Order: sequence, then structure tokens, then C-alpha cells
Amino acid sequence: MANLQLKPGTSWWETYARCVSTAPEAFESDRLLNLFDGRWQRVGRPGFHVNPVDGTSIQGSPQVEQATAVASVEAAVRQHEEWGKVELDERKERVSAAVDMMAAHRDLLALLLCWEIGKPWRLACADVDRGLDGVRWYVEEIDRQIDGRAPLPGPISNIASWNYPMSVQVHAELIQALAGNAVVAKTPTQGGFHCLTLAHAFMARAGLPVTLLSGAGSKLGEVLVSNPSLGALAFVGGRSNGRAVATSLADRRRRHFLEQEGLNAWGVWDFTQWPLLAQHIRKGFEYAKQRCTAYPRFVVQRRLLPAFLEAYLPVLHDLRFGHPLAVAAPDDPLPELDFGPVISSRKAGELSDQFDEALAGRALPLFRGSLGDGLFVPGQDTAAYVAPASVLEPPTQWSLHHAEPFGPLDSVVCVDTESEFLAAMNASNGCLVASIATDDPTFGARAAEQLQAFKVGINKPRSRGDREEVFGGIGESWKGAFVGGDLLVHAVTYGADGNAERLFGNFPNYSLYPDR
Repeated sequence: MANLQLKPGTSWWETYARCVSTAPEAFESDRLLNLFDGRWQRVGRPGFHVNPVDGTSIQGSPQVEQATAVASVEAAVRQHEEWGKVELDERKERVSAAVDMMAAHRDLLALLLCWEIGKPWRLACADVDRGLDGVRWYVEEIDRQIDGRAPLPGPISNIASWNYPMSVQVHAELIQALAGNAVVAKTPTQGGFHCLTLAHAFMARAGLPVTLLSGAGSKLGEVLVSNPSLGALAFVGGRSNGRAVATSLADRRRRHFLEQEGLNAWGVWDFTQWPLLAQHIRKGFEYAKQRCTAYPRFVVQRRLLPAFLEAYLPVLHDLRFGHPLAVAAPDDPLPELDFGPVISSRKAGELSDQFDEALAGRALPLFRGSLGDGLFVPGQDTAAYVAPASVLEPPTQWSLHHAEPFGPLDSVVCVDTESEFLAAMNASNGCLVASIATDDPTFGARAAEQLQAFKVGINKPRSRGDREEVFGGIGESWKGAFVGGDLLVHAVTYGADGNAERLFGNFPNYSLYPDR
């Protein structure tokens, strides 16, 4: 597409200049700052970050050392004590003020998400809007939810992945503060730190007790996970890191909710509603399936494979991907893309290698798109882009047989019996969501009861959910308290029973006994 150009006013350097102008306390012309002890501070070793959209080297997160992290947690403990004395009505006012400031600068927050983590414009806006709308709901409900409850004895530590900075991380932090807790958060190392810095600038202006640090997990992990002064840990990430975190918490009996990956599967059995399924498959490719509730595995009744492919393959051919901010003419709206780049060129290479690995194990290549079909600005770096791909009958020794690809690489498995169907759907020892496409409601209900997924959809996808909807996982996909609605507030507060309170979650006997 030789006639494409960057939408005027959306370049990275113009976007960053807007951040410096909007929040000069948090952004300097050449670096970001860290927030702790109530102030933005020029500490940490600044570096550079390769943005996935066009390979530009941009300001990286300022990496602090362990000693600074320790001092930050100590300061957060003091903030927590003071914040616990603030009346609920004032907490509601301050949280609402932070939300209003973010809403006023919603387009800048969304533009940062386009550049930092490659979200198409529509999805970036949705990430911001969903997070803020969710917090507004909690502000309306918090009086009832907090009745008879008290904040935890220490600040809440937040370690989140890069893919949903606003609707997951900032949303959680604001609710934790609304419930009376101080908050400590670490920026993800792979991206999202500019958006989080701007959001936390508004949170700090509103007088919320928030800390935002950047640093390597190997240096800060012990402080932000094991510090005895912390009241709870919220972790979102992969199973390898999550397993290490869970192990370190095992003997501390501290409140925690650890959201980890799982291979979500969509099963197809005795089914005829193919146009409906095609719609769901198309939507499922949003953001290149870089989310914890994506469906990268399809388990298909063998006799239905021809009909499934007739619905499935045209979707892959029709997907639109490319530069999130590229337009044909200056006045054109930003493109309606299904996805932009994956998070890094390294991830793109990994996905390509995993496709080849499946074929080497005698999988059949169903589809492999071309970057030539993408929408790009002439001459731009496309190293972080991956065209959609899919394999049929991957070998059981494939590295993705039990794991999610976190990218637009699907796999299709054929089965003949109900037992094979259930075994293939449960390949990853627990997942967050699963769905069954079937015309037989009896089969759907029976199979759903045997799936190792927290949420199961019948002829529809399931998502993380927000507001009153509970969210969690099964098996290795989740550890700790389930969250959402009232349970999210309960997970970050004490009830009348104090430290003997029982909370619903993945704990022995569904109980949770913190150390304070």
C-alpha cells in the first residue's frame, strides 16, 4: 500500500510531547520518572524501548534498584496508614476525580496504547473506556460492598502484564484505593509504561496513595512479592513467573490473586450455525489474540471438519492487520484493523518458529498469511508483525500443544468421541474460558460441567468480564481469590471475621488466612 501515510498529529514524538505538556511532573523531555512517597522522582536508570509499531527506539522505563523499591514500599506503608483514616465519601470523590481526568485525556491514553503495545485505535479506546466505566460502577456500589469491612493491614502490590494497562491494571488499582488501600504497582517491562505513567499522574493529582515503579522483575520481585508489610498481591502473567510467585507465597498465607495463562479452547460438536461461529472467530482475532481470554485452539468433531473449514478459512483470509495509525489521506479516520503488531520482533520470530515446528512434527498447514497483505507505511519496519496462521492436527510434542501462543497462530484438532472431545478441550490443566458450539443443549450442558475452565460459553465466547461478573480460573490458570464485583472488594478488605475470613477462591477449602 504505497499510498499510506501516518495520520497527521499522531507520530510518536508528537504523542510524547503531548505527555510532557499534559503531565510535566511525570514526563521530562528525555525520560520518564518514578512515583513514590507521594512525589515523582528522577531515580532509576533510563533506557530505550523498541516500539513494536515501526521499530522506533523510544524512551524506556527508568529501572530502579532493589534499595529504592524497599524504600518505596516503606513509604507506601505510611501512605496506607493515613489513607485508612480517610472517609469513604472523600475516597469516592478522589477516585472519581482521577477517573474524570483520565476521561478528559482519553484520546492521549489510547494513542499511547497504539504506539507502546500496538493496539488498533478502536481497541485502544475500548481499553481506556472499559476501565473507567468499570470504576464508575464501583463508585456507585462501594457503600454496599464495603459495609462492615475494613482495608487490609498493608498496601496492595500489583504486578501486571503489558496487554491491558487500563482495563486491568489501572482499573484494579483504583478499586483497591477506593476500598481504603494504598497501592504499589510495577510497570511491565515489555510495554505500557508510558500509558501507566500518564494515568498515575492523574491518580497522584487526585490525591490517591499510589506508587509506580519500573524495574526488572529479578531485582524487584522479592520486594514486591515477599515484603511482609504488604497486605496482598495482584499478579497477571505467564505460568512460569506465576508459579515462582505462588511458591514464594505458599508459606506466607498472604491474600493474593494470580491470573496466569491457559489454553482456552472452542469445541465444535453436532453444530450447523456456521455464520454465527464465523462472526465469533473473526472477533476472536482482535489484538492478535494477545489476551488471556483468546481462543487459539479449536476442537472439531471430525465429520464436521469440511463445514468448519468453509466457515473458518474465509475469516483468516479477510482479517485486516497492519500499522494502527496508517491512513490513505490525512483526513481519513484511523483504520478499522483486527490487529497491529505483536508485542515485539522477538515474539514475531517465536510464532514463526512455532508454526514451522508444528509442520516439522507432521501437522498440516491450514493457512499462513503474508505480510504483503498488511497495511503499512512505505519503508516502515515490520519485524514485529505476524500474519494469521493455523495448523491442523499438531503433534502432541509441539511446544504449543498445552500452552497458548499469545499471538495469531491457531491450531485445529479433530476428535471422534465425546471422551476425546473433553480430553482435547482440557489439554492445558486449567484455563480461564472455554466455549462449545453445538445445536444440542443437552450435550453442551453435560460437556460444560466437565471442562476445566472457569467460564464456559455455549454458542458464544466468554470474556474476563467486569463490574458484577466474577472472574477467575481453574487449575494452573489461577491461584488465589476469584475477583469481580463484590468479590473484588472482598478480596482487598477484611470482614467481621478479620484474618479468619473465608473467601471464595483457589485456596484449600476455599479459605484464605492472611498473616495479619
